[in-house]
Amino acid sequence: MAVIAVYSVKGGVGKTTLAANLAWYAAQGGRRTLLWDIDAAGGGAFLLGVDHTPKKKRSAESVFARETDPLKAIVPTPFPGLDLLPADGTIWALDAQLAALGKKNRLAKLAGEMQDHYQLIFLDCPPVLNQVSTQAMRAADVVIVPLPPSPLSARAFALVAEEVRGSGKHHPPMLPVLSMVDRRRTLHRDVIAANPTWPVIPFASTLEQCAVLRAPIGSFAPTSAPAQAIARLWRAIDAKLAQRKGSKSPA
Repeated sequence: MAVIAVYSVKGGVGKTTLAANLAWYAAQGGRRTLLWDIDAAGGGAFLLGVDHTPKKKRSAESVFARETDPLKAIVPTPFPGLDLLPADGTIWALDAQLAALGKKNRLAKLAGEMQDHYQLIFLDCPPVLNQVSTQAMRAADVVIVPLPPSPLSARAFALVAEEVRGSGKHHPPMLPVLSMVDRRRTLHRDVIAANPTWPVIPFASTLEQCAVLRAPIGSFAPTSAPAQAIARLWRAIDAKLAQRKGSKSPA
């Protein structure tokens, strides 16, 4: 099993849209995939067309407190091979709860308990630096960092890199991604030129339709530029995971 964290230090950069779409593409490859929403905004369920009101005994807080088996809190999505562990209002209290528990690897251990059921787990992380995001960094095999096409992108990525490095001795690799890029704008082209190795997700009205149709872009506009860019990004992530797995294998 591999854990992919999608994390940004600020909202409004397409983080949840990217996480949901990457999870969909992963599931299309035939691997059982889970999107674990640990962002209190709860956008994962909305984007995947899931209408769900969690029971108190199956809340996010109860999962982290080990009062609920995480597998019992998971709900199916309309898309084959893709399930969701949804967020709810109790996530707001998780930061204090995890600090009080003193369990620095609680999220990683919960993810490990689901390895017999899922081959890939995507974490839609909160857009803040806190206990929850730090736990996500410890659990992740790779961290995807969507960034706005701004002169401050490199600085924002540096902040994330510092956070990830601080999460543990063996920190996961990080992949910055320029999101919502409009190549007609000079500033955006300049940012791409300054960071030529960073993947680019173009801005387009079809990507906005994900929130209208409540579906991944690949399911309704597979040939669109954003869909193709996200598909390429997933293939790059998959290759990075395979390389990382190979480097851990005995010679």
